[in-house]
Parts: sequence; C-alpha cells; structure tokens
Amino acid sequence: MSFVPTAPIGRSEAARAVLDAKRRRNLTWEAIAAELGRSKVWTTAALLGRHRVSDEMASAVGDLLGLEEAVVQALRLPPERGADAVDTTDPVVYRLEEIVQVYGGAVAELIQEEFGDGIMSAIDFEMDFRRVEDPQGDRVVLTLNGKYLPYREF
Repeated sequence: MSFVPTAPIGRSEAARAVLDAKRRRNLTWEAIAAELGRSKVWTTAALLGRHRVSDEMASAVGDLLGLEEAVVQALRLPPERGADAVDTTDPVVYRLEEIVQVYGGAVAELIQEEFGDGIMSAIDFEMDFRRVEDPQGDRVVLTLNGKYLPYREF
C-alpha cells in the first residue's frame, strides 16, 4: 500500500513516502544519489528528512520517484534533527549510540591531543559508507570526516 497524503504533511511523512516509492520502483539509494549528483550517505539522510533539500532537488526526486506534489512540497521543509528525529530502538542506531558511549571519550581525548582544544564539526562534515568483504563475515566501514574547529578565546 502506498502513502497518499490527504492534507499538508511534514518531513517525517515525506520520508515514509520516499521509502515507499523507492521500494515500489525497486531503486537503491546509490541509484537515487547518482541521479541527483550527491553522495549516497548525504542523499539518504536528506530524503529521510535530516538535510535541507533545494527546490530543484525536491522536484527531481518527485519526478524520479513519482511523488505526489504534497510530498515534494514537504521535502522542501526545514530538516528535522536531534534525538527525536531517529528511532533509538532501531538496532543499528542503538549500536551507533553504543559506539559513542564506548569510544566517544577516547575520540575526544585523541582530538584534544592531536589538534588541541576543539571539536570535530558535524556541519562541515562528510561521511562515507562501504562494504568490505571478509571471509569471517562482511564488514561495515563508516568514515566520519569532520573539519576540526578550535575553541576560541574572547
């Protein structure tokens, strides 16, 4: 059953419509990203409601996926971010939280030691995702690439 909006919708409903259309058309995120000229990770996040989508991109996604105009309009709304925007009970999301709980302090300490007093940006940021074949079970490789931002004195 496909999602058919009856009233103005938000980014969450638009994301569900995108997922439904993606499955219906048997498209991959990689194919959608290639069509839009963006990275697979950024495209997936954007169409799930986490990044701004330009008017041109919203229209292109609408055409590619055969989306209703209400969904295309909702893609243009401001992104939804933060803890409420993700399902923390999803096993993958839960494991990412666990990684931060176990390694977050170590990463912060290593950034401090290597760069000084500052942080890794999540705004000037890129992320890559890839699969690496391994005879003991394929591996998920996530690369987090954020600009270093020093704290400033004033």
